[in-house]
Order: sequence, then C-alpha cells, then structure tokens
Amino acid sequence: MNDGHMPALSDAILTLLDAVTSGGSPDEAAAALGALVPEGERARILPAVESARRELDGLRRREHELSALFSSARELVGLRDTDGVMTRLVERAHEMLGADVTYLSEFDPATRELRVRTTLGAVSAEFRSLVVPPGRGLVSTIVETRMPHAVSRYDDIEAGHHAAPIDAAVAAEGIVSMLGVPLRTETTVLGVLFVAMRQERTFTPEQIALLSALADHASVVLQTADTMRDLRRSEEEAREALEQLTAHLAERDRANTVHQELVGAVLGGGGFPPVAETLAATLDRPVLIVDEEGEVRASARDTAPLLNAWMAGEVASAVQESRRSGHVVPLDHGDERVHVAALAAGDRLFGAIVAGAGAFELGSLDVRTLERAAQVGALLALSHEAATEAAHQQQGDLVADILTAGPERGRDVAARARRFGVDLAVVDSLVLLAVPGERRLDVARSLARVLAGALVGTVDGYVAVLTDPTRSGADAAALAREASAVVRGPVVAVAGEGVSLATRFDTARRTARLLSALGVEEAVVSSDAFLPYAAVFDGDQRALGVFLDTTIGAVRRHDAERGTELLATLRAFVRSGASPTKTARALTFHPNTILQRLERLDRVLGEGWRDDERYFRLSLAVRLDELRERFTDPV
Repeated sequence: MNDGHMPALSDAILTLLDAVTSGGSPDEAAAALGALVPEGERARILPAVESARRELDGLRRREHELSALFSSARELVGLRDTDGVMTRLVERAHEMLGADVTYLSEFDPATRELRVRTTLGAVSAEFRSLVVPPGRGLVSTIVETRMPHAVSRYDDIEAGHHAAPIDAAVAAEGIVSMLGVPLRTETTVLGVLFVAMRQERTFTPEQIALLSALADHASVVLQTADTMRDLRRSEEEAREALEQLTAHLAERDRANTVHQELVGAVLGGGGFPPVAETLAATLDRPVLIVDEEGEVRASARDTAPLLNAWMAGEVASAVQESRRSGHVVPLDHGDERVHVAALAAGDRLFGAIVAGAGAFELGSLDVRTLERAAQVGALLALSHEAATEAAHQQQGDLVADILTAGPERGRDVAARARRFGVDLAVVDSLVLLAVPGERRLDVARSLARVLAGALVGTVDGYVAVLTDPTRSGADAAALAREASAVVRGPVVAVAGEGVSLATRFDTARRTARLLSALGVEEAVVSSDAFLPYAAVFDGDQRALGVFLDTTIGAVRRHDAERGTELLATLRAFVRSGASPTKTARALTFHPNTILQRLERLDRVLGEGWRDDERYFRLSLAVRLDELRERFTDPV
C-alpha cells in the first residue's frame, strides 16, 4: 500500500472503532467502513459491525447493572438501618428500569394482606397507604405462584382480581404497565417489589432478571431484620431468664439462711425475738409478731406503721384469711404492701407475723419463707404453751401442797418454792378468787404471767394467789380487776386472814362459800369480816336460805304486802343492842313510834322473839341479810 495513504487509513479505522464503541448510528459506521474496504465488501461486513455494536451496548448495560448490584451487596454487608437499605433498593430499581413508580409491599402471613412499605415516584396518598386484600390485584398472583409477573396494560388483569380500592389507587397514579417480582425465602413470600409505567411497556427478560436480583437483596434485608429481631428477642428473653434465675437463687439463699437461723432460734430456746430479727435481717424489712389478742410478742426495726395497721383493725381480717388458707395474705396499708401470715395449728390461733415494706418485692420463695416462719412461730407458741402449762401445773400442785399438806411436807414445799424463785419465809398474803370454772385456768395463767415471784394455782375450785404482801398489784382489789378483765365479768376476791397460809386459805374459802350462798357475784372482802357467819354456815346455800326465811322471812313479806319498814326497824334494833331509845335516835324517830313498830314485830314474829336464843338467831339472820343486800343490790 502507498505510504501516502497510511494517514488516511489510520483515521478511517479510528472512526470505525469510535462509531462501534460509542454507540454511533449505522450510517456513521458505514461511512467509516467505506474508507477501509472496497464498496463491494461493505454490504457483507456492515451487519457484523452492527452486531458487534449491539453486543457492546448490552455489555455496557450489564456492567452498569452489575455495578448497581455490587453496590447493593456492599450495603447489605454493612446493614444497620433496615428502612434505609430498603429505600436504596427501591431507588436503584426505579433508576435502572426507568420506572415512573416503584414500590415494595410487605406480606402479612396472618392476614395474607400486602401493605405498601416503601414508595418512589408515587403522588397520591391512597397509593402510599395501599393495602391489598388476599386474592386481589396482580400482587396476589405473584404471591400464589411465587414467580414474577408483568402486564403491559393494568386493565388486562383478570376481572376476579380487581378491587375498587386498588383500581382507584392505580388510576390516581395513572399507571398502565406493571412488573412485580416476589421477595422469597425457601418456604414463604415476604413481599413483592414493583415497577410501574404510566405508558404501555413490555418488560424484557433482562429487566425481569434485574428486578428479581434486587428483590432477592430486599428479601435478604427483611430476613436479616427478622433474624435480628429474633436475636434481640432471644437476648431479652435470656436476660430476663437470667434475672429471674438470679432472683430465684437469691430467694433460695435467703430461704436457706432463714430456715437455718429459725431452726437455731427454736433449738436455742430464744423464743420469738430471734425469729423477728432473722426475718427482718434476711428480708430487709420490719417484722412484727403478735399474739392472738394483738399483744406484741416480738418486733424488729421500725414497726410503728405495722402497729398502726394492727390497731386500725386492717390486719385482723387478713389474719383470719391466712388462717383459713394457710398462706401469706398481702395487704395494702396506705402506700405500703404488708404481708400477713397467721400463727395457726389445727383450730388454734396463736397470733400472726406481719412483714412491712422493704427494699425489694417478696418473691414466691420469700413468701414461702414467711409461711414457714409462721409454722415455726406456731410450734414455738405450742412449745411455750406446753412449757408454761407444765410449769403452771407444777406451781398449782405446789400451791395445793402449801395450803393443804401437813407439817411433814414443809421442808419439801419450801425447796420446790425456791425453784420457782419464791421464798416462803416472806410469803404472807393469800387471796382467793372465785371465778367461773371454765375460766379458772385462764385467770391463773394470766396472774402467774403478771405476778413474777408469786405462786398461783387452782385449789378446791378457787384460784389462790400466794405472795409477798408488800408487792405492788398483789392486793385483793388489784387481783380482782385483773381476773375480771380475763373473764370479762364479775369475780369475788377474798383476802384470807390467819396465823398461817393454811389457816388463811381455810377462812378465805369459808368466806367465799358464804358469799356464794348469799348470791354474791362481785366483791372484794377480808375473811375476818365474815368469820363468825362463815364458821356457822360454811357455804350451805340451801340451809342458809331456810335459816333466813324462817327467821326474818315473815318480816320481809309483811313489808312487801303492806309497804311498811319493819325490816329496817329490826336491823336498827339489832345494831343498837336491843335498845328502843338508841334505835329511835338511829332512825331519827320518836321513841313511841319505835315502840309501836316493835309491837307490830311482836305480832309478825310472835311473842318471845326478843328472848336470848331467838334474839341471837334473829341478829345473825339480820346481819347476813344486810351483807347479802350490800353485795347483791345495785348501787
């Protein structure tokens, strides 16, 4: 070839390459080819050049698509914001397919509805909030078949798949053509990715494949989000389980500690205070233990609010409920939660444990610990009651021996008294209490509890109290008040008089019997005041009644029938030493009036009533009648 033609040839080749690689028109390629080959060869070579150009265009598009997919994949690797990644995927699909509207709908497997989650290019509010019901729209076909679907015209969708809300939203956007691909897992459909055009368009397999690849990426995003949610939920559940296990272990440790310390408290014989201290320290809250009457057995920490709740009567019903159920009963007192556990054994109630508010809520094991503590408390109460009963029985036997045993037992009873902390050498006071039979033991226990250093027992149907006479609260009146509070009724207290305790007991017993025969139910007396009468009658109520009726009964009936006052005159006559003059002065009457009344007494009592023997009997009857009236008539 001529060297002069070389520059022209090079330029022609470059022009041809540029036409092919830059996407130039076929005419541009033919013109560039004319400079290289003869005209006869052009027709054969030009189709090959055009084919190369189209292939190069496809490769360029593929390069662009792959670049977009690689970018999407990189975003998936660094996934942090699910909504942000989903928005970028929709934007890429919108850009790469040149769509007018692109959106992603998420599938709800429970309702089988699809809800629009992310949109781009939509202008109507109806479309952005669209919910597609099952079996409607193009989307239902995609979900059912799990395959991509496209329509060149929306109106071509089968009539059975149309729905008024969907048609209205599509019409509001002016959508004509649609392509949708499923977001799939191996077993389910997560949603559908759509591109839509406002003019008729046929989607190529390459476009469907590209949108499917982006849909796969979206599926990865949703699955990853679900996995992250599951992981977070599992993490929260694991954390909650760990917290529950930790709390349970802490409760168990507290329960073990309380159990060991309660056993130690019982075996150590410390009674209720160690129980209250143990519960308060372990459960970190104030604890109050009361008996069945509401008296405090033991307390730990500031129990003033608990005492207020008890005094207000709020705890009483909770105690009864706990007694019936055998479990702890929670109670709201003001702003605090109080827990109540009854101390019960069988049908016996010994009080309750009341636990106040603390630094933490009581768990099930803590509640069970309170219930066990209540059982321990009931056992303590039973044990204390048994020990007290045994001691009281021994003390009662000692009192009976002191008051009724002969001289040969003196040394023995003195030694036994010393075991109770009592020196019989200084015991010089005896008070006998007449109380109802079913309450004698209760009264004896109560007096033994409040009178330290005294001896209390039941003897011959009475409660006997032996003590130092100088001891405060040991006089007959104080003992009568204490006994009356226990029985909630009247009692008779007799202070025995005599040279020995046995003599005091005998005189006090005779006096108590006499008062009972007279019908006296409430009195505080000394046996000396009744000694003459007690020696005569010794408590025979029937004989005493017959005696009073046969001696002065006629006078009492005469006064009742005629409204006279002969009995009062007779009493004054006896007190005045049978002197009419002294009787008149005592009653502030004229002596003639007294003489007239004595004459009427002659008619009522019969002649000779003033003779020595009859007068003695009448005097005795009058004084007994006055005693009876003094103690039995209301003031």
